[in-house]
This record gives sequence, C-alpha cells and structure tokens, in this order.
Amino acid sequence: MFQRLHRMLADGDARFRVMEHAAEGNSHKVAEIRGTEVGQGTKAMLCRLADEAGQFVLAVLPGDERVDFAKVAAAVGARKVRLADAVDAEAATGCVIGAIPPFSFDPAIRLVVDPQLLARYREIAFNAGRLDASMVLDSDDYLRLAKPLLADIRKEPA
Repeated sequence: MFQRLHRMLADGDARFRVMEHAAEGNSHKVAEIRGTEVGQGTKAMLCRLADEAGQFVLAVLPGDERVDFAKVAAAVGARKVRLADAVDAEAATGCVIGAIPPFSFDPAIRLVVDPQLLARYREIAFNAGRLDASMVLDSDDYLRLAKPLLADIRKEPA
C-alpha cells in the first residue's frame, strides 16, 4: 500500500512528504511526531453497509472529530452502516486498523470525506498503509486525486 500511494502521488504531481517514525497508535502522539495538529490527521474508518454484502464505505474526517454512522449511511443511500471489524478491515484494505489511508483503490469501498477536513487544513496527514510511515499531502491535491464524495459525516457535539 505504501508503494502504491507513493507512486500515485508522485505520478499525480502531488505536493507531499513522507515521514518514517516509530509505530504509534495514539493520534495525539503521532501528530506530535509529524509536527501537525490532531485534526489534520485523517481518521479513516471502514464501515460495512448493512444492506449490501461485501460493500464498504471509507469514512474520512478530521482526527479530532467523531463519525456519525447515520450520516455516513445517508451520504451513500444506505439503510445502515456499522464499523467493520479488524479482520474485515484488513481483508478489504490490506491494512491494519490505524494504518488505513484516506484513499480507496477498490470499487467495493466508497470514499466519503467530511469537507471540514479540507476546509480546516491546507495539508492533511495520514498513516500510509503502515503504522510507521506517514504522509502529509496538500489538501487540494488530495481532493483532485482521491475524488471523494464530500458529505457532513461528523457527529454533532453533545
């Protein structure tokens, strides 16, 4: 996945940089290592569609926000979605949870991105298919290359 991402970004003339670092599962700690804000880090959550076997949604939002599963379902016209378990996530993406990048290379995985991520930050950061490697990518280049469906999928604060 790392090589595929790197090749796609380089071939697409994207403005990005790669950082290798210790594997870290905590978003606050990895943001500190990257020198970015927590919200700049993408939270990429693989969701399974309840009414379509083998179909997924990769919901991407700022790392300091929570996903609203009802909004994700509405964005793709599904009755209901639920978080994919670790086994399904790795089988569908080839990545462990925490290393899933904010891109879909599979037509069975629809990509939905909350526009706040791109509105708040000129660059986004993400684990690049590995827990020990991150990429920081220009937000406009991300939008151009990923071609996501943009929809409000953030949970409103209580």
